[in-house]
Amino acid sequence: MFALLCTSPVLLATGEGAVPTSVTLLFAGLLVAMILALALEEKLHAKKSLIVGVFAVICLLIATALELLPFGPVSVGGHEIEMPVYIPAVDWGVIAIILGSSLFIDVTSKSGLFTWIAIKLTKASRGEPRRLLWFYGLMTVVFSAVLNNVTAMLIVGSLTGVSLRKLGRERDLLGFLLIEGLLTNIGGLLTLISSVPNIIVGTAAGISFVEFFYKAAPYVAVATAVTIAMGIKLFKIEALTSDAERAEAAALVDGFDERDGVDSQGFFAFGAAMTVLFVLVIATTSVLPWVSELGMGYVALAFAAIMLIRYKSSVDQFYKGVDWDLLGFFAALFVVINVMEHALVLELIGHGLAWMIGLGETLGTGLVLISASAFSSVTDNIPLSAMLAKILANMGTPGSDPKWWSVVFGANLGGNLTPIGSASTLVAVTIIHRYKLELSFAGFVAKALPYALVQIVLAVAYVLLVLA
Repeated sequence: MFALLCTSPVLLATGEGAVPTSVTLLFAGLLVAMILALALEEKLHAKKSLIVGVFAVICLLIATALELLPFGPVSVGGHEIEMPVYIPAVDWGVIAIILGSSLFIDVTSKSGLFTWIAIKLTKASRGEPRRLLWFYGLMTVVFSAVLNNVTAMLIVGSLTGVSLRKLGRERDLLGFLLIEGLLTNIGGLLTLISSVPNIIVGTAAGISFVEFFYKAAPYVAVATAVTIAMGIKLFKIEALTSDAERAEAAALVDGFDERDGVDSQGFFAFGAAMTVLFVLVIATTSVLPWVSELGMGYVALAFAAIMLIRYKSSVDQFYKGVDWDLLGFFAALFVVINVMEHALVLELIGHGLAWMIGLGETLGTGLVLISASAFSSVTDNIPLSAMLAKILANMGTPGSDPKWWSVVFGANLGGNLTPIGSASTLVAVTIIHRYKLELSFAGFVAKALPYALVQIVLAVAYVLLVLA
């Protein structure tokens, strides 16, 4: 079979040679099979990390047999070293962000800070569930705009669980967490540095930070409001209708003590200061000397290490709480996507999108946004964005052309179509499972699809009618 695949007469060119089209289609089939296996996760009785890990093993073996992978020394810090080909395939920055942020939040929560914030927000809502969802939804968008989406979801998810349990509204927890997960990808559209696709496309198109913000902000505001309003309706988050219910809820929240869980005022103050500093450093990582070179993963791990000093003799308790399944899933997924790049699956997708671009201004622009959304829901939106940006640049597309925005909106919003479409939606599902709530891959798609479709339709209309 390998000989047949290698001798296929139709080839796709790369900078290092050519790959038979039949080989590309084989790996595209493996990608589809992996997505189907993830959709059947509960029926297979297997964890996400194992499913994707098995596909990573299969993809690596076949790619090696077909001589697709670049074996040999890797240059690190100016020195050539030998390492397995799948090690540099992993985006260790993302792994570090998830690990460091999780540890930081877990340790900081012991100070009582998140309980304090949750109770303050709950009191401000006067126990009204819909108002609380608006507060948390807006906070999610703001955090996602200034932090990375994963960190934003981890922080807001922790606060949400505390607030709803305090109010005795655990039945609303699934709706809150799912809506917050979807809003992380909307918040990721707000600024040039809110997500990696924004940086890639914005830089290629020559879009400034200020221009990006004022062009993206109106859509983000509308999409946020629509998503929260839909969440209230579709998840049946009920308003308090009678004076008696409102009085009871107000009395309940008035009885909450935000100092509950604060065992040490000193540690609480330290945790609050470190959280503010963490947000500021994460938000300004790209412009800080030295730190910008080390990246956000370094920042997350550094802050986690500082907080762990408080429990220096028992740090193992926090290591046990790390979601290793989530980390394993991402590591394996990066390996699979890397193989797909070498097999030119992503390039095949790019050729399809390039064909759509040639269909005309209106039709082509709209189809690019919709297709980018679809493809980014099942594959890494970073190489996809880089490839599309290169295609647009090679076509001499001016920075004012709305097709650049089609790629930006599509790459970000596609993450709301499936739980593997973005890191933050997967983190949201992980938090949902942590609270013992049922939500399968197919269940996520079924619940998220109405929101994602509305968001994408709004994006198409916005790009064609406002940005064109």
